[in-house]
Amino acid sequence: MTDTANRTGKQMTPDEIVGRLESGMTLGIGGWGSRRKPMALVRALLRSGVTDLTVVSYGGPDIGLLAAAGRIRKLVTAFTTLDTIPLEPHFRAARERGDFELVELDEAMFMQGLTAGVQRLPFLPIRAGLGSDVLRVNPQLRTVTSPYEDGEELVAVPALRMDAALVHMNRADRFGNGQYLGPDPYFDDLFCEAADTAYVSCERIVDSAELTAHAVPQTMLVSRHAVTGVTETPGGAHFTSCVPDYGRDEPFQKAYATAAADPDAWEAFRSRFLTGTERDYQLAVQTWHKEQR
Repeated sequence: MTDTANRTGKQMTPDEIVGRLESGMTLGIGGWGSRRKPMALVRALLRSGVTDLTVVSYGGPDIGLLAAAGRIRKLVTAFTTLDTIPLEPHFRAARERGDFELVELDEAMFMQGLTAGVQRLPFLPIRAGLGSDVLRVNPQLRTVTSPYEDGEELVAVPALRMDAALVHMNRADRFGNGQYLGPDPYFDDLFCEAADTAYVSCERIVDSAELTAHAVPQTMLVSRHAVTGVTETPGGAHFTSCVPDYGRDEPFQKAYATAAADPDAWEAFRSRFLTGTERDYQLAVQTWHKEQR
């Protein structure tokens, strides 16, 4: 390993990460709804020319922003929500227009698809989805019969394999080991391991020893072997939550959702918050909050 590699490991900038993505890719985005989404990387993606994406996500504003920008060709999701706002408004509008193909899976089926992707299996069986409309709205799904005496019919969930995955962690080291400090891992480890390349943004890059000094080992979610690049992006999940570093910015999320309902209001929102650098975004959000006082 060179001296430079020893110093920097796998550290990259958000724009360098997005520079490795290509139009037409299948892209996984970690997090859950409006929780610990890699929003700084999504904003960097919006600044690029990458489009025609197949996106795999437990969707939140990541899907909303990409849908509003016309970057999605196909979406594989279990839901697309802002949590306190049940249906992501840009997602809803894009679906009503028929802007992209949708594969909507049960939450457990989605997890099983990720697990099959990690294990490099073509599919994994599951009971979830049986007796529901999931099979009706996704006629490409198949069932399999158990080869054992029970002869049970199960849904064969196809593997969710991705060209690249983006996730956000509370902490990481320069080699890509990622740690979550909040209440839920959100399957980010599965996203990384089911993708050919994976990129981790984090609130803070720390020395490797600090990752385990004051935390239980189970918080070490993402392993460096599955990570291609890592970047430090303080506030990089905003406006989604990144507990315990910060909660969801509910006032700003409400402003986002309100603006989404009107084309002129959305253009004003987009121009103010989404046309500059990540630093421009963070400063614009700070100014906006001061204006609300």
